Amino acid sequence: MPMDEFAQSTANLKQAVPLMIKYQIPTTPTNYALWYTYVAQTNPQLNQAIDRSISETGICSAVTSERLYQQHLAQDTERNSEQVKHSLEAIATELQVTMQDTRIDAEAFHQVLEKGFAKLSAIDNDGLSLDEMISLVRELVKNSQQIGQSTRFFRDQLTDAEKEIGELKDRIEQIRKEAYEDAMTGTLNRRAFDKEINTWIALDKSFCLVMLDIDFFKNINDNFGHMFGDQVLKAISRRLDESCKNGEHFYRIGGEEFALIVPNRKLMVARQFAESLRRAIERLSIMDKNTNQRLNSVTASFGVAEYTPGDNYQSLLHRADMQLYKAKQLGRNRVMPMSL
Repeated sequence: MPMDEFAQSTANLKQAVPLMIKYQIPTTPTNYALWYTYVAQTNPQLNQAIDRSISETGICSAVTSERLYQQHLAQDTERNSEQVKHSLEAIATELQVTMQDTRIDAEAFHQVLEKGFAKLSAIDNDGLSLDEMISLVRELVKNSQQIGQSTRFFRDQLTDAEKEIGELKDRIEQIRKEAYEDAMTGTLNRRAFDKEINTWIALDKSFCLVMLDIDFFKNINDNFGHMFGDQVLKAISRRLDESCKNGEHFYRIGGEEFALIVPNRKLMVARQFAESLRRAIERLSIMDKNTNQRLNSVTASFGVAEYTPGDNYQSLLHRADMQLYKAKQLGRNRVMPMSL
């Protein structure tokens, strides 16, 4: 590397590190690459995204940094890693089913052979001499035993392979859980939420937490099926995404439960924001593609809590959860606390 390039690289690094410290970004290789590129100003879209995050929220969190790296700097192989995981899971599932079927067929074949040769060994003399009959039977029994041994060995191999595939699926699922995105809806997941909210608490900055729960979601699954329930979750995720325009972030933290972090807002403003979300969800109309039935009655209940100095993860979530519980007690499809 020429000396002028080396000097520029050193200068960029000296600018990047203080920024990472300022915004409490973990010093990982991907974060170094992200913030080095930011100060080098070689990727205008990346700089715009970082500046927008800082302008809207006052921070660029570790989760945001990771997502921006994936969007703007990651190689195609890295971006496609989640798709590869999905493909591996599909292949593993297909192979597992095939092996189960093959094992069943092999066991059935073994049983048929054993029964057939058992009958053959009991056949009366059919024109053969006794010695010839005994020789034939011995040969058939010997072959039967060999086939049985081969079948049992194959069955054992299939059992071992099936176990390995099950372990592979478990590993893939664990990798997915460790990611920041919910595999089904594509939204940020519980892991991302825990990391983000702890970051905000550590910064001791003003923000609010909104918890929402889809009303009577079990009835939707029971009446329309789980595939339609997935459609409802995706539709609500899209509606939340459309509504989060001022630095708010939303997360799917449970089956039908979502959370939103509303930065730099007081309780009254965050409650008004939650009320706009409630109305937006209430207007949803979702078509069941299998039955052509339309669901026009999707609603959600909301609980809002404002961070106060001294709060920790548990205390803040507890207050938001209590408000959500009150909203359900009062009939659902409402935001608590009441208007201030």
